[in-house]
Amino acid sequence: MASDHIPEIIDALPAPTIVINADQRVHATNPPADALLGAGLVGKHYIAALRQPALLDAIGTVSGGVGPVQTRYATRDGTKDTTYSVMVAAAGPYTILSFVDQTASEDANKMRRDFVANVSHELRTPLTALLGFIQTLGGAARNDPDARERFLGIMAREANRMTRLVDDLLSLSRVEEDERIRPKTSVEMGRLLSSVIKGLEPQITDAGVTVELDVQTPVETVPGDAGQLIQVFTNLVENSIKYGGQGSTVRVTQEPRTHHARLRADGVLIKVSDDGEGIASHHLARLTERFYRVDNHRSREVGGTGLGLAIVKHIINRHRGRLIIESELGKGTDISVILPSDPLS
Repeated sequence: MASDHIPEIIDALPAPTIVINADQRVHATNPPADALLGAGLVGKHYIAALRQPALLDAIGTVSGGVGPVQTRYATRDGTKDTTYSVMVAAAGPYTILSFVDQTASEDANKMRRDFVANVSHELRTPLTALLGFIQTLGGAARNDPDARERFLGIMAREANRMTRLVDDLLSLSRVEEDERIRPKTSVEMGRLLSSVIKGLEPQITDAGVTVELDVQTPVETVPGDAGQLIQVFTNLVENSIKYGGQGSTVRVTQEPRTHHARLRADGVLIKVSDDGEGIASHHLARLTERFYRVDNHRSREVGGTGLGLAIVKHIINRHRGRLIIESELGKGTDISVILPSDPLS
């Protein structure tokens, strides 16, 4: 490898690349390496330039005639930790370091680990309760009719909770699978919202809540998947019914089609509002995360799985819409969905 051509060669590489010469000094870097590690490394001893022990050990190993060696390099990009996989290999008298950003892959792995841990936790609690009651019914409560009826009722609730969780997990999987496929069927929103509220009449009656529907334009259509949009607004209205409180009013408003800056296009805004307790501002940004709950105990009491708003977010993303959650403690919650009204291309 002719040394005078090394800078030209590595400048053509997209990955951060560093060349160390036989004198153990940095011989050349390319622009991505300068962006990652800072400019001005050429001529420095590699120990002064790179500093991280694992990387220095790998360079020393390769310089000693063993290798190639793969190691990790950790740094920080603004407010975010980043991780690189570094391949250290010999090329004649030179040692070549090539950095590959593994941050997205590691984030995805962490997300999967957290997801499995959350699902396991959500299932373990009702399963533990069921096993405990089964043992009790087989022993001390075997001949106690009152205890048996009470325990069976609790067991039924826990089993239903697990069923809802599995249903939501399957729904989330389907929604994520379809997220890149844009829906094109025309959906009349006023009729869809009326159908959602009619389907929730039993919950509305049981909760002692009033639901008001205000469709400001009689016929307003959007390109969409009717089944998924029903799922979105059923979830949003159902949440307002559950958390609004007895005697409260839930308002569902469909505004006329207009230009929305958030879409940079014409769209239809549907707002679901309640006058419940409201949500503290520090929770708002995390409400669509999987299994995130403002109040774990209350959410479980009303049958929440912690996945509803995550499903809503993915469906709205598929429709290229926007989800806006606004709330203030003591002043209720407004959730707005803006859906493009023009055909999605």
